[in-house]
Amino acid sequence: MKIIIPGGNGQVGRLLIRAFVREGHECVVLTRRAQAGITGARVVAWDGRTLGPWVAELEGADVVINLAGRSVDCRYHERNLAETMDSRVKSTRVLGQAIAAAKRPPRVWLQAGTATIYAHRFDAPNDEATGVIGGLEPGVPALWGRSIAIAQAWENEVRTATTPHTRKVILRSAMVMSPDRGGVFSVLARLACLGVGRQGDGRQFVSWIHEHDFVAAVKFVIARNDLKGEFNLCSPHPLPNREFMAALRVAVRRRWGLPVPAWILEIGAFFLRTETELILKSRRVVPGRLVGEGFKFRYPQWSAAAVELVSRSKIKSQKP
Repeated sequence: MKIIIPGGNGQVGRLLIRAFVREGHECVVLTRRAQAGITGARVVAWDGRTLGPWVAELEGADVVINLAGRSVDCRYHERNLAETMDSRVKSTRVLGQAIAAAKRPPRVWLQAGTATIYAHRFDAPNDEATGVIGGLEPGVPALWGRSIAIAQAWENEVRTATTPHTRKVILRSAMVMSPDRGGVFSVLARLACLGVGRQGDGRQFVSWIHEHDFVAAVKFVIARNDLKGEFNLCSPHPLPNREFMAALRVAVRRRWGLPVPAWILEIGAFFLRTETELILKSRRVVPGRLVGEGFKFRYPQWSAAAVELVSRSKIKSQKP
């Protein structure tokens, strides 16, 4: 297949490229950055805003996987929020325009989304059919609703795009865990090695997915021509933060863990130029549609996934 990946120069894009190239597929990354060096992929420039020479790559392509858009790992002040909204919405919009204008459009468009779109809750899991979209929950910081508004606008650009010959799938992904340097797992594993325990009160649910299952789920959705709409890409077993960190400490052989109160997290987030929502929001999300369609997870449980990831990472386990 010929697979076009806007924004494919990040961690998730590189995971997919490695897997697709191993199977002999052609990968083309559309990126705002002029750098080369994405192993196995051809790099084509785009600005994520306007139509240009890059649209020729879509003619006759099989799959588009849009990962483009600024990260929400930043301080939630107006400039950053506006830039995040702008980059995600405009890149998705222009991609939809290009697909609509193609004479031989891709047969499927997979669009990155986020599990953050669901409400902060503890009482029940959020699946695609019965999950509660967030933004109106009582007792949470008002700024948390801004990231949900961005997620909703992102998805709406896909839904309103006129692409009658291209199947559309929105991937509401949880944190993708891989041992690659700089990814979320490497950060969490180092914290566990330092003896960090629960964050906040530790009740908040953590949704996650092992890199193998993430790639396999993407391939599954591509292969099934009957699947469209929203899919949660996450393990079927989210767990509270305190249990998540405890299992990770077991994997790195750290016996003890000190809790980190929310007020300390707020101070740390300020200096790291990020927000505590990424840690304190309860993301209790489950993959109802994937499971219902027969997808089988290799790593459904975090304890086994953490051990496997540590075994391939450069994080050195502590002595027992």
